[in-house]
Amino acid sequence: MVRSGSAPQPARLSKGQKRSKKKEGVTTGIYTIEPYHRTPQDVVEALMHDREGDESAPQASSPPSPRPTPANKEVWATLEGKDIAFERLAQRVAQRDHGGIRQRVALTDGDDALQRQVGDTLPTFQLVLDIIHASEYLWDTANALWGETHSDRKVWVSEQLLYILSGKTPEVLQSLEGLVQEGHLSSSQQEVLTTTMGYYRRNLPYMRYDEYLAQGWPIGTGVIEGSCRHLVKDRMEQSGMRWTQEGAQAVLDLRAVRINGDWDDYQRFHRERQHRRLYGSHLPVGPPVEETILAEAA
Repeated sequence: MVRSGSAPQPARLSKGQKRSKKKEGVTTGIYTIEPYHRTPQDVVEALMHDREGDESAPQASSPPSPRPTPANKEVWATLEGKDIAFERLAQRVAQRDHGGIRQRVALTDGDDALQRQVGDTLPTFQLVLDIIHASEYLWDTANALWGETHSDRKVWVSEQLLYILSGKTPEVLQSLEGLVQEGHLSSSQQEVLTTTMGYYRRNLPYMRYDEYLAQGWPIGTGVIEGSCRHLVKDRMEQSGMRWTQEGAQAVLDLRAVRINGDWDDYQRFHRERQHRRLYGSHLPVGPPVEETILAEAA
């Protein structure tokens, strides 16, 4: 972000000091999707294959059924904080709700404040912890126990992930507690395991993956993770860019309109508003001037 004031930048930064100042962009998404039934083993095979990205990763025992495509997906990003983001999200949920919606699911990471806001703003939604965030703690634990190159970590992560997806997270916690109590781990290893156990204990109500899979619910935040990248990061964080909050929000709003497939409707609305502001009357009915010019040029 553009810094306020004209204080000179130091020639050399002190420890922890940064030349740039960033502001969090809160991204939300809403979509409708058909149920997609999978087994815990299906998800393990898919996650391990995506994680490793090579032929050594476990392969699916049978071709997966076609994955349904999210329908009427809308994404939006704001620099005004989580309260504004959830206020808009709740409005869109209310506008889109109808009798054909059978189940309502909210996917988040393990941020406690974020989960509380979901509960307060969308009380009819079932909160689900993103399985990718949950599995990353297993990888952190495996790396702490065996190192990042040891082959045993892949087997261990696969086994523990299958337990978690089968609704047996308490058994995983007991196993981790047993490792800590054995007393042969270093302090850094114990710290990693303690962090993982704390994360799982706090999120247990949102980790009933066996029930979610049986109902065909999504359990991953891939839609919103992708939106964080291509809506915000790819455009706003290019080298040398500096933004005012107003300018950055305007670009984010326009990108959301384009990504959501509403660009033509927005252009018609914008032309109508501009015509009324300039001439005090409604825009004449007919094709946009740009389309007329392009047709004549062709």
